[in-house]
Amino acid sequence: MVPPSPEQRSWANAALSSFTLGEYMPSFDVVSEVNMQEVGNAVNQATREVETRFDFKGSNAKFERDDAAITMRAPDKFQLGQMYDILTAKLAARKVNVKCLDREAPQENVADAWQVVNVRQGIETDLARRLVKTVKRTKLKVQVAIQGDKLRVTGKKRDILQEVIALLKEEKVDLPLQFTNFRE
Repeated sequence: MVPPSPEQRSWANAALSSFTLGEYMPSFDVVSEVNMQEVGNAVNQATREVETRFDFKGSNAKFERDDAAITMRAPDKFQLGQMYDILTAKLAARKVNVKCLDREAPQENVADAWQVVNVRQGIETDLARRLVKTVKRTKLKVQVAIQGDKLRVTGKKRDILQEVIALLKEEKVDLPLQFTNFRE
């Protein structure tokens, strides 16, 4: 077996050092996701409860789900409020954070009233910019990048990333945040 030449050794050392030093820094993603299967189950449970409750007997009260929008229909606005309470109770029982719900104004005509409740997913651009500014204000040595509807936080040390997670958990945000894809 012939030993490698000095040029081959320097090339191998350079390749090894670039692999170990830096391309793969620890990172994690900040997302706001909702399990839509659980939302569908909660809407079905709420529908069954509305059908069996005495105060809704004979009324045409119902829930309609279309992707990330839930439409509540009832004879009047008061019953819409009751239906929203039922819906939030069923979502909370299924471990879905109700901060992700966005209620539109109720609409009414002669026959009935309806209200659309949107299930928000993903971090909006304005909120993402605010979170990036919050992290940068702390002067921690991390990079924060907005990638569509999520944030990617990258740093050299795991401890610094854990500080960022603690900081973002304390931040007043009107969406539930999850920290996923933690890589070392």
